[in-house]
Amino acid sequence: MAKNGYIGSKSMKIYIGADHRGFKLKEELKLWLINLGYEVVDMGAVVFDPNDDYPLVAEKLGKAVTNTSGSMGILLCGSGVGASAAVNKIDGIRAAIGFSANQVRAGRHDDDMNVLILPSDEIKFAGAKKLVGMFLATPYVKEKRYERRLDEIRKIEANHF
Repeated sequence: MAKNGYIGSKSMKIYIGADHRGFKLKEELKLWLINLGYEVVDMGAVVFDPNDDYPLVAEKLGKAVTNTSGSMGILLCGSGVGASAAVNKIDGIRAAIGFSANQVRAGRHDDDMNVLILPSDEIKFAGAKKLVGMFLATPYVKEKRYERRLDEIRKIEANHF
């Protein structure tokens, strides 16, 4: 555990991205994470654009997470639903919308969630920090039943129709 109370501060790369509805909260979280000592890569939007589209940011972030061992992603959009649907199309991504610290902890602990989706219309900065903190602090526990379930997900990914 790093001195900031979270895991992997300097060795873990965190990709962060948002559409226009999540832009302000993304910027706040990015600065907070950098100040904690994390290596943060902004996947966009890099400027506020009310006409941008979440699927493009989600795809870019998802591919970066799957191509960078040990990295994690944080993705924001208004409801979280669109970003979640888009990023979960990328093989190897296990993303979920975070609503409570217990739910986020379970997603990391049991399911090796590697992308946290935050619904920016529903959450304020203080709540987002709590969820991101739990996301980063909770390790995945490689229990046999969890590994079996992740293997089943990989089989689904391998059998696209």
